[in-house]
Amino acid sequence: MLKSPLVSNPFALMMDPAAVVQAMECSDRLGRLQRRICKPLDKPVTARSTADVAAFDHEVDEVEVEVEVDVDVDVDGEVGPAD
Repeated sequence: MLKSPLVSNPFALMMDPAAVVQAMECSDRLGRLQRRICKPLDKPVTARSTADVAAFDHEVDEVEVEVEVDVDVDVDGEVGPAD
């Protein structure tokens, strides 16, 4: 089977997109492919109002967090975790 110049040179496909579309429409192999519609599982995120964001930011800013770190300093000045 002889290949057409478009098939033998893939870069020629970029120069003639109409020929590519025509070849795709006439292709028996592409026509026999199974087709299905895929829908996203996630729902789109709705935009939040600036009032909601401001209320959340205020809540986060009001929370006090205490962090206790226990470290030892050696005689050499090296810092490490407490034993």
